[in-house]
Amino acid sequence: MTRTVYLVGGAIRDELLGLPTGERDWVVTGARPEDLQGEGYRQVGSSFPVYIHPESGEEYALARTERKAGHGYHGFSVEFDPGVTIEQDLERRDLTINAIARAEDGTLVDPFGGQADLEKRLLRHVSPAFAEDPLRVLRVARFAARFAPLGFTVHPETLELMRAIRDAGELEHLVPERAWKELYGAMAAPRPSAFLATLRACHALEVLLPEVAALYGVPQPVEGHPEVDTGAHLELALDMAAALKAGPDVAFAVLLHDLGKGLTDPADWPAHHGHESAGLPLVDRVCARFRAPTAAQRLARQVCLGHLRCHRVLEMRPGKVMALLEDIDALRSKDIRGFVLACEADFRGREGRRDQDYPQGRYLAAALDAALAVRAAELEFPEGMPGPEIGQRLRAARVKAIAEIPVEPDQ
Repeated sequence: MTRTVYLVGGAIRDELLGLPTGERDWVVTGARPEDLQGEGYRQVGSSFPVYIHPESGEEYALARTERKAGHGYHGFSVEFDPGVTIEQDLERRDLTINAIARAEDGTLVDPFGGQADLEKRLLRHVSPAFAEDPLRVLRVARFAARFAPLGFTVHPETLELMRAIRDAGELEHLVPERAWKELYGAMAAPRPSAFLATLRACHALEVLLPEVAALYGVPQPVEGHPEVDTGAHLELALDMAAALKAGPDVAFAVLLHDLGKGLTDPADWPAHHGHESAGLPLVDRVCARFRAPTAAQRLARQVCLGHLRCHRVLEMRPGKVMALLEDIDALRSKDIRGFVLACEADFRGREGRRDQDYPQGRYLAAALDAALAVRAAELEFPEGMPGPEIGQRLRAARVKAIAEIPVEPDQ
């Protein structure tokens, strides 16, 4: 049997869309594991045969088929042998635009109409087997966030399958680390709002992120939020974070910054007093569910707790500014760029505010610089002064330094 190597998946898709291509994945037909191992390929993973090329470091997988045998990601039996064709391998993939291969002679193998769906700007499932893997709900939503600026939409029948996955309770069997990877990828996309919109369309948001789903329909004061609806504001803020190129950690913090508003008694609407501290346990709950990395959770907590104070920092007394810097751990980390970007995205992520300036961020950064410029070693203290009193005097000197900077520092 002739061995053939195919370039598959995202590299082909992005090339056909005229986008920069990232890492490349390969599929090999007509070969056995021992064939690749004998040529120096290194096997990785144990669920199915994937090998690392000894020179390029790229991944090569033997063509395989999959059959549902249980719940979740591990609920599949994988079969591979030299007789599995490239068409059979492509059939197990999620979307038609990801089920295109290119042979070594340049011939495209496209048995499911992926090229046509690229032209139609459609995210469409390859086969009914799509419904066998619950992770695909998140994957499609992530692709929607990535390709929404190009006009891509989810095919109605694919949305129906995503709803079926939700209704069958399969989302409860997601592996947290794999779900986090898709969520984080959506936060890195150019239009994260499409991620939320897609999950809402298939009724999956209330299962995966019920704390976020609870924000839709919750009103805010029209003076500060012309869009009124908290969910609508969240989508605007996420897309603003993407426009600022703030990065996925910042976008994730923006995603969670207003969770406390979902707990407000409707009798108190549209006000949301204390929503910052009320939201912290919900931030922790989401991070635990997805096993978010420590750095992402830390920033999300800081933004949840401090975003309103950052918006008001130009009106605050120096001591309050210092307290904000302490609460977001800025004196230790010496870096508030992520915090400021998240707050700016929140501030400008409202109807009519997209192009508004955010001098609060510049001022807070200048306040941190002023505070850090004051060092205990450069201050004079009476001999034998207790440590706590030294700390108090150092803090007072830093507050004084903050008081001396202009409200709108030079840009």
